[in-house]
Amino acid sequence: MPKKNAQLNEAQLKIQAARHHDPFSVLGMHKQDNTYSVCVFSPHTQTLSLPEYQIDLIRIPDSDFFYWSGSTAISTPYQLKRLNDQGHTSVYHDPYSFPTQLSDYDIHLYGAGSHWHIYRILGAHLTQSLGVPGVLLATWAPNAERVSVVGDFNNWDGRCHPMRNRGACGIWEIFIPEMTAGSLYKFEIRNRDSGAVFTKTDPYGQQFELRPKTSSIVCQENTWKWQDARWMQQRQTFDWLHQPMSIYEVHLSSWQKDENGHFLNYRELAHRLVSYLQTTGFTHIELLPITEHPLDASWGYQTTGYFAATSRFGSTDDFRYFVDYCHQHNIGVFLDWVPAHFPKDAHGLARYDGSALYEHEDPRRGEHRDWGTLIYNYGRNEVKNMLLASALFWLEECHIDGLRVDAVASMLYLDYSREHGDWVPNMYGGNENLEAIAFFRELNSVTHAQHPGTVIMAEESTAWPQVTRPTHVGGLGFSMKWNMGWMHDTLSYMSKPPIYRHYHHNQLTFGLLYLFTENFILPFSHDEVVHGKGSMLNKMPGDEWQKFANLRLLYTYMFTYPGKKLLFMGCEFGQGLEWNHNASLDWYVLQYAPHHGVQKLIGDLNKQYREHPALYRHDFEHSGFEWIDCNDTDQSVLSYLRRCEGETLVVILNFTPVPRYNYRVGVPQSGQYREIINSDSEYYAGTNMGNYGVLHSQDIAWMNRPCSVELTLPPLAGVVLKLS
Repeated sequence: MPKKNAQLNEAQLKIQAARHHDPFSVLGMHKQDNTYSVCVFSPHTQTLSLPEYQIDLIRIPDSDFFYWSGSTAISTPYQLKRLNDQGHTSVYHDPYSFPTQLSDYDIHLYGAGSHWHIYRILGAHLTQSLGVPGVLLATWAPNAERVSVVGDFNNWDGRCHPMRNRGACGIWEIFIPEMTAGSLYKFEIRNRDSGAVFTKTDPYGQQFELRPKTSSIVCQENTWKWQDARWMQQRQTFDWLHQPMSIYEVHLSSWQKDENGHFLNYRELAHRLVSYLQTTGFTHIELLPITEHPLDASWGYQTTGYFAATSRFGSTDDFRYFVDYCHQHNIGVFLDWVPAHFPKDAHGLARYDGSALYEHEDPRRGEHRDWGTLIYNYGRNEVKNMLLASALFWLEECHIDGLRVDAVASMLYLDYSREHGDWVPNMYGGNENLEAIAFFRELNSVTHAQHPGTVIMAEESTAWPQVTRPTHVGGLGFSMKWNMGWMHDTLSYMSKPPIYRHYHHNQLTFGLLYLFTENFILPFSHDEVVHGKGSMLNKMPGDEWQKFANLRLLYTYMFTYPGKKLLFMGCEFGQGLEWNHNASLDWYVLQYAPHHGVQKLIGDLNKQYREHPALYRHDFEHSGFEWIDCNDTDQSVLSYLRRCEGETLVVILNFTPVPRYNYRVGVPQSGQYREIINSDSEYYAGTNMGNYGVLHSQDIAWMNRPCSVELTLPPLAGVVLKLS
């Protein structure tokens, strides 16, 4: 017989107070001997029944609990029929009538830090349990007393769907039947020590509301029908070391907007960007972080969603369309990825379960003072596993071709940007972050093994050794590293008035001393055109003509120097204003010849770069580069060879506004040398001074070469000759 007028027991009181650690021990169906009982907590409810058995549950007086017990066998999962306070009737499966969902093996791998696809397990996923459709939700919160799923489906009431605790592993799970894609949800977490309650977005969420809203969204499982099979097959054997790689770095919010100043969708961006890159000749796009983030002004570098493309530009499937479309048009896609730190936003990872779970408790290890962000605890398996799974998610689920890892130096050094006494040495007394080093080696080993042909690039600004050398020889295992030293030296030199440049000639030559110790990318990135640094154009000295000539010379130098190339959007046409993340680029300036000329030059440099293996095949090897003359400091001229099997190019760069007539350069062999690039051409809005076609070598030994050519060297210009 049903219990009548029963008072709530201690366990039920804890459920009502949303404090029970094991709600499945109280709620749902339970059998003892030959007696069955069903207990349901259901606020805002008038009546509740088991329609299949024609059994009415009895409300426990003065509570939201409904109860029945008897000898009738109740099979799971069972349905409940509910009449709510508004008089609406619904029939649903009781979430507490379903068994455990996550396998012990999945939990074991996660605890060991080696579940590469944990994003398919934790988070929110459409699935079926015992033939019933619904959503499986799971999160890691080992220091929680209670975790509930709250959302628009339960009035954000943490009492309604407390989760099942899976023991010492710290994972909580629940299957909510009839929950659908599009549902908003968060995790409500009560700390077991303080009793404080936190409402958090899902660390493994794959879709979020558009800021400033922060809820996670249940999204459809990935069923995208990819059309890039040819690209992906070629990628597996892509020899990026010996192929051209010219990267266009893009901030999607400010590249272009629609006619009303609003964000473009990923699909619109795909068509516009591909068309533009086909014109300008870049081989790859690198996106500033499109992982979900709350603050526009962070440019995406303060990430809250490591498995979600930001909703600013559409859904994750819209982003997959973006990548797919790029691949179909032979353009690779890299993603800026930020495992170095995360923001303190209350809805995010910070003190996720009321404790320093993803970060270090000690602020000397767990906080970036300069950035106001928190540092991941790379020594904790579950934290490391989340980051590794995030990297693999983008490579596998979104076909990203590589990741640029942000702020690597801040991860490698325990004393990075810290005062004396504000950091904790490692176990050997040093300043190296041994856990971060191990993380990088595992990241690179796993991604390269799982997805051959993809590249992992490091933004590493120090002289840390062997960043791009294999892990088995003691390296960190990155594919490539940004050459920050070359970038700083080059921009420092180019910013000086030409009359003083001969005093600083070594800034152009010093880089060759270390150039082949790593696999370098030459970056003129977003960081160089913000925070008062000025645009690339306005870094150049002189009047307007000299500024544009210097910029064209700089890019000619960049594209003929060993290393893969990276150029931030707007730099390719000489944007005059410093980058503003809130506004579109100043596309209108392309109506003016000097800006259009810079853009044309970039297109031709990319074309020549792709078509001449001498400019890329041996980027990371001594055999691809040879000085002709690096000592002409008085005239501020550099000359060198780029070469590979069967091809030789001669590069001569004049860093002064003085034309050099009858300038003699030693060449490796006799023959005809055709001028394939002249950055002073009228086609690029230059003065059109040059050599107009073909130069014939002379049998005059010069610069330890058997013969030489005599040429006109235009002012503030670079000339590239090809041996015919």
